[in-house]
Amino acid sequence: MPGCEHCLIEFPEYEARRDGKGRAFCCNGCLAVFRFINDEGLSSFYDKRDWDAPGLPRPGVPEEIDVTPYMESVREKPAVSEMSEMSEMSAVSEINKVLEADIYLDGIRCASCVWLVERVLKKTEGVVSARVNYATHRARIRWDPEATGLEPLLMRIYSTGYIPKPYSQSEAQRLRRAEGRDLLVRFGTAAFLSSQLMIYSVALYAGYFQGMEPRTYLALETIAMLLCLPVVFYSGMPIFRSAVAGLGRMHFNMDSLIAIGAGSAFIYSVYGLFTGGKVFFDTAAMIITLILLGRYIESSAKGKAAETMDRLAELVPREATIVVETDTPGSDETRRRVPVETLRVGDMVEVVPGEKFPVDGTVERGESEADESLLTGESLPVFKGRGAHVTGGSQNLYGSVVVRASRVGRDTVLSGIIRAVEDAQAAKPRIQGMADRVVGVFVPIVLVLAAATTTGYYLSGASFANAVMTGISVLVIACPCSLGLATPLAQLVYTMMASSKGLLIKSGESAELASRLVHVVFDKTGTLTTGSLSLEGFLTLTGGLSDNEAIRLAASVEMRSEHPLGLAIVRAARERFDGFSPLEASGFRAHPGKGVTARVDGRLIAVGNRALMDDNGLVLDKTFENPASEAASCGETVIYMGWDGHVSAMFMVLDTLRPEAKDAVRMLKALGCRVSVISGDSPAAVENVSARAGAGLALGGVLPEKKREAVAGFERTGGVLMVGDGINDAPALTEAAVGVAMGRGTDIAMESADAVLLRDDLRLVPYFIKLSRKASSIIRQNIFWAFFYNVVALPLAVMGILHPIIAAAAMASSSLVVVGNSLRLRKVREVS
Repeated sequence: MPGCEHCLIEFPEYEARRDGKGRAFCCNGCLAVFRFINDEGLSSFYDKRDWDAPGLPRPGVPEEIDVTPYMESVREKPAVSEMSEMSEMSAVSEINKVLEADIYLDGIRCASCVWLVERVLKKTEGVVSARVNYATHRARIRWDPEATGLEPLLMRIYSTGYIPKPYSQSEAQRLRRAEGRDLLVRFGTAAFLSSQLMIYSVALYAGYFQGMEPRTYLALETIAMLLCLPVVFYSGMPIFRSAVAGLGRMHFNMDSLIAIGAGSAFIYSVYGLFTGGKVFFDTAAMIITLILLGRYIESSAKGKAAETMDRLAELVPREATIVVETDTPGSDETRRRVPVETLRVGDMVEVVPGEKFPVDGTVERGESEADESLLTGESLPVFKGRGAHVTGGSQNLYGSVVVRASRVGRDTVLSGIIRAVEDAQAAKPRIQGMADRVVGVFVPIVLVLAAATTTGYYLSGASFANAVMTGISVLVIACPCSLGLATPLAQLVYTMMASSKGLLIKSGESAELASRLVHVVFDKTGTLTTGSLSLEGFLTLTGGLSDNEAIRLAASVEMRSEHPLGLAIVRAARERFDGFSPLEASGFRAHPGKGVTARVDGRLIAVGNRALMDDNGLVLDKTFENPASEAASCGETVIYMGWDGHVSAMFMVLDTLRPEAKDAVRMLKALGCRVSVISGDSPAAVENVSARAGAGLALGGVLPEKKREAVAGFERTGGVLMVGDGINDAPALTEAAVGVAMGRGTDIAMESADAVLLRDDLRLVPYFIKLSRKASSIIRQNIFWAFFYNVVALPLAVMGILHPIIAAAAMASSSLVVVGNSLRLRKVREVS
């Protein structure tokens, strides 16, 4: 049966639709798409794609498209009772008079599909940008509404053979899981059968050298073939389909190498089984097993990258309490819970302690403090009173507040962070190995050489069997086992060594990218510092309280406080006094953004900032002025304590520098890297931490999007490694050539990063760079050896000097060299 020129599906001859050049298509839709792609000047798509995909959704361009599901956010929001599953579907938003939509593309199968859709959309008048994320199958399109509309854009996508749908997280997750399950089953089957096959192969190899009864040979070889059959024809089928499709179009990829290597070994082994020759079924099986292992890991990484976006979206609560004015006598307003999708600009929303703010807005009533550390990196809660701005996704800590929404949905700061992470992930360069860059030349040369050798020997008078054996010797000697192992084996040792040190490698590109790094950028809070505030010093008035009395009194007042500054004072008291017993305090009260008060021995004690002292009429003695200014200039937070009209003590609190931070910075500089610190904290605090760690440039007050822009600017002068721990670091982690997250950081930071420090030790960062440089070097050495081996061995095979058995031994030896070289990564030690 013929195969469709566009979608490759097989169909009966009588159903064929043909163009003027005799090419066959399964339906008029595929014929129309084929003509459209060629008319657009994009026919190279058929050379670039590397899949064999029978069963793609049959393209058919509808006469008109209902764009209502895509336009959910620009039309009037429906009532709560009308909300449906469409609430989870992405919609259209207006950004600077440019409309943006997220579209799910059904039928994306390889990077060439991404290339085709992006090219078609970018050639459309009015389209500002178009980017397709291969991992999530999500297309993000931005266009000028005055030049084009959404419906024409969807029609253009239909014309390329892909089916656009409103982006649904649930559908994307279902497809990712299905792909992962299929790969897992194929790999599991191959791994299990290959392990059994190796047992029989050992016996066969022993028989080759020590002798064995012919019947025993035949039994072992037959069992080996039966074990190998499912590995080749089930587990390896996607690889062989891709290779066959590529060969049919004279386009060669890594699948071509793997298929030829495994296929040659299998075919020669079957031939040997029936002619009394030697068999090498284990070679065919192990090639496929190792490749499937690598692809399963890649698929898992893609899935985790996509789930990062889902987790970011989950920061916003699904429901909110809306405050509505009523005309009911005796009642000024009512409150009801509604889905956040129904909120509009101007709505009044009540947020109680412990809840997260569902919108960006301003406080209309109430006072509280908000934890914005996940968004800004600021380690201290921020006071929120009337008129203060709050950010969606941050957490309300103490009092109930009513907020007037100024930004909702996709326009919030958190949504901007999500888009920034997605854009950085989609823009990540696709680094291909050197093997992939030369395989298009190597494979056809080997095929031509094997065919020419077989033909030449046959025409020169050799028997057909001998001619075929010589040709197979060429294929076997050129079998890309060592080339196929060159990268994945070194990558495997690389990730294992990193894991043994407490470093989780998530990206297969880390070794190559990290080897080129010249600049390391650290976040401050929770990365260079512990994120745990500590009491650095204190000062009391002469003739007043003793040091011990001051700390004990302040800690007694702060015992019921949950504020990080108060906890630092309490922790210092417990460290100073064995079995610390606080004084009895009553009437405790927290003053958001200022401090706390409580009564001890009948006196009202205030512990907090200068504003709290002023509110309680406590006069600040001049003794404290200069020390307070110096402490602030060093990035320390100053806390005062006073009663009876006077301030009697001052405490200086500082975020603690990690004990290994200085060593880590020194090691990075020894590796030739520049080191910078960037954070959302105050410039003074960032400069102080940078100086204490020995780093160079220090940038403070930098919000997430600006942090990403700063990293992008650093990238212009060389590769950048970003180290962070919070959601606010996620855009920068994905923008950097390599992102490294702290193991105690947020899930979002860890999922956005290429590597995670499972061991809480910054010295792993220089080790990571050193190990990556060595791994990249070894991968290049492996690839060089694989080709050098072929340059030397192929002429010997062509001259008929090498028997297939010797060729197989040489091939195995080549693989052993790659294995031994890769294992040298185990000798890499941490930077001293």
